[in-house]
Amino acid sequence: MRVIDSHTAGEPTRLIVSGGPDLGTGSLAARAKRLFCDHRSFCASVLLEPRGHDAVVGALLVPPSDRTSAAGVIYFNPVGPLGMCGHATIGTAVSLHHLGRLDLGQHRIETPVGSVGVQLQTPTRAAVENVESDRHRAGVVVEVQGLGQVVGDVAWGGNWFFLTSVIPAPLTLANVEVLTRGAVLIRKALADQGITGRDGAMIDHIEFVGPPMTSVGHGRNFVLCPGTAYDRSPCGTGSAAKLACLAADGDLAPGVQWIQESVIGSTYTLHYRPGRGPNAAVIATITGEAFVTGDTVLNFDPADPYRAGITPQEVQ
Repeated sequence: MRVIDSHTAGEPTRLIVSGGPDLGTGSLAARAKRLFCDHRSFCASVLLEPRGHDAVVGALLVPPSDRTSAAGVIYFNPVGPLGMCGHATIGTAVSLHHLGRLDLGQHRIETPVGSVGVQLQTPTRAAVENVESDRHRAGVVVEVQGLGQVVGDVAWGGNWFFLTSVIPAPLTLANVEVLTRGAVLIRKALADQGITGRDGAMIDHIEFVGPPMTSVGHGRNFVLCPGTAYDRSPCGTGSAAKLACLAADGDLAPGVQWIQESVIGSTYTLHYRPGRGPNAAVIATITGEAFVTGDTVLNFDPADPYRAGITPQEVQ
């Protein structure tokens, strides 16, 4: 199996170029469902130890069903498929350029939640025009064990997010363990109390938001992804969800630049244009840098007792 490894603002992506499972034809949403239902162990085997770690996001390259798209990509982490992934889209574009498969300029990449625009500006920098994002619910109150009442917004940015400024510790790398524990408790409380996205969708991303810690930033976040891994980057879909909330509150106008910091201090540059949907929907553009870190062939020896990966005990 050939893979191209990269990181975007510190967050790793593993692009599976060849050797992945045959998911058949149809929409990318249908093929992503097949990946989860029929090949769940594949996700863990490619991403987890001994070949990776639980923060790596996979990007399975597949033929697009949208003929206007340069590529089709199904994103997944060790827990299962993701809808859209901003950092991995930037990483995919940079990796495809590394392979000589994508020129500088404007392209479209198809994801399970729709096609997105990608402007590859340099060999290491890309701007992604995301799927339409919106704030689904504002001022949601959830009772969380050990944290009390936590108030936040439920928003869609290509994945479902609960965004809150009620944070258990400052948003710094030194506090990752405390932030992770708090986010896991909030996610569990949301599920236990029946708080969901549209049509009962599980809220699987928790985003703590706070003030910037650099002279150039406008805000900082910590994002817990499905499972227990945190996003090293400012999280593309989480940043889009944040812009949707800012737009809904009238705190950020269309076209105005917003620089989002991550918990490690890396940044994305963002802006939005109005969308067509309800709830003050926006179409966010996320600009960031990615760097190729490896061009690798993964081997899966049938005699290897850990060929399917070392799966940590799931934390609810």
